[in-house]
Amino acid sequence: MKPFLPRPSASTMNMLREGCLQRRDAVPQDLTEQAVIPGIPNARYWLDRDLTAFIVDASLANDREVEALADTELPTDALPLAYYLAISGGGDAGTFAAGIIAGWSLHGSRPPFKVVTGISAGALVAPFAYLGPEYDPVILGICSAIGPKDVFHARSVLTRLASDGIADSKPLARLIAKYITADVLAAIAAQYAKGRLLMIGTTDLDAGRPVTWNMGAIASSGAPGALHLFRNIMIASMSIPGAVSPVMIDVEVDGQQFQEMHVDGGVLTQVFLYPPGTVMALNSVAGARIRRARHFYVIRNGKLEPQWSGTKRRTLSIGGRAISTLIQTQGISDLNHIYRIAQQDGADFNLAYIGADFICPRNQKFDGEYMKRLFDYAFQLSAQGYPWHKSPHT
Repeated sequence: MKPFLPRPSASTMNMLREGCLQRRDAVPQDLTEQAVIPGIPNARYWLDRDLTAFIVDASLANDREVEALADTELPTDALPLAYYLAISGGGDAGTFAAGIIAGWSLHGSRPPFKVVTGISAGALVAPFAYLGPEYDPVILGICSAIGPKDVFHARSVLTRLASDGIADSKPLARLIAKYITADVLAAIAAQYAKGRLLMIGTTDLDAGRPVTWNMGAIASSGAPGALHLFRNIMIASMSIPGAVSPVMIDVEVDGQQFQEMHVDGGVLTQVFLYPPGTVMALNSVAGARIRRARHFYVIRNGKLEPQWSGTKRRTLSIGGRAISTLIQTQGISDLNHIYRIAQQDGADFNLAYIGADFICPRNQKFDGEYMKRLFDYAFQLSAQGYPWHKSPHT
C-alpha cells in the first residue's frame, strides 16, 4: 500500500517555483563594456574606467545647450555658469532631500540645474528635482505615500530561503509606475534636448562595478521599452542586495542576448557627480567652449558625525551595525571626493546634511512620523535660506 502524500498547498507550490529562479547568462567579464541596451546604445556609462563615451555625450550636451540659448546673449567664447545637484542615498532619510528641494523653491533661490544625479533613495527624488519646482507636488506626494508596506513586501521565512531577497519590490514598482509616466518621460526628454543631464547610479552585481545611467537619453530614445527601463533603473538603484530582489536588465553583445543583475547603487557609491579629469577632457575637445563657472550642490540624506548605537551581542545585530558603519564611512569619503573635484575644477561647493540638532526616534524602517518630521525639519531650514556648508568637514 502506497503511503498517503498530501497535495502541496498553493503557497508551497509558489515557493518551490520561486526557488527555481532562472536568468539568462551573465555578460562574460571581457564583454562587460560592450553590452548595450537594445535600441538605446548610449543608455549608460562605465565611469570607473574609460571616460570616452561620457566625454562625447557631455560635449554634445554642451552643443545642445548652446543651441537652446541661441536667442539669448551668450558670449561667443564661453558657456554660461552651471549648477549641479547630487542627491545621496539614505533610505527613509531621503525625505530630507525632498524637504530641502521643496523649501528651496519656496525661498525663491533654487536655480535650474545643468546636471542632476541620484543614487538609491536619491534616485526617487532626482527626476523631479531635474524637472523643476512645478514637480515639487509630485515629490511631496511620493513622500506622503511611503510607508513600510508601500516600498517592499516581506516574504515568508520559508520563501526567503528559496528566493533572491527577503522582500520583493512590487509595492515600490507600483509607486514608481504611478509617478513616472509617459508624460514625465517626455518632459525629461525635452530638458535633455536643451543640454541638461539626469543620471542615476546602480551596481552591476555580476561585474561588481558602478553603472551610471543616462536617463535623458533613455527618455528621448523613442525605444519601445524606454519607460519600462527607466522605471526599472529607479527600482534597481534602491534595491539593497539580499534584502530586496535584484532587477534583471536585458542587454546584447553583437546580437547575443545576456542579462545583467542590478542592485542598489549605494553598494559602491553613496553620492556622485562626475569623475575627476572630466572638465580637463571636455576643455580639450576641438571647438569646446570654456564654462564660466560651476556650482555644486550636494544633499546628503544623513548626518556627518558617527551615530552611537548600543549593539546587542547577537550575530545579526553585530553584522548590521558593522554594515551601517561602513556605509556611513563610505558616504563621508564620497563627499570628500566631490569636494576635491570641486577644488580641482574651481567649482563652488555647497553641502546640505541632517544636523546633529535633528533628534527623532525611528521605530521601524520608513516610519511615517520620522519621515514627516525630517521633511518638516529640512523644509523649514531651506525655506528660510539653507546655510549651505562650504566643505564636508564639520
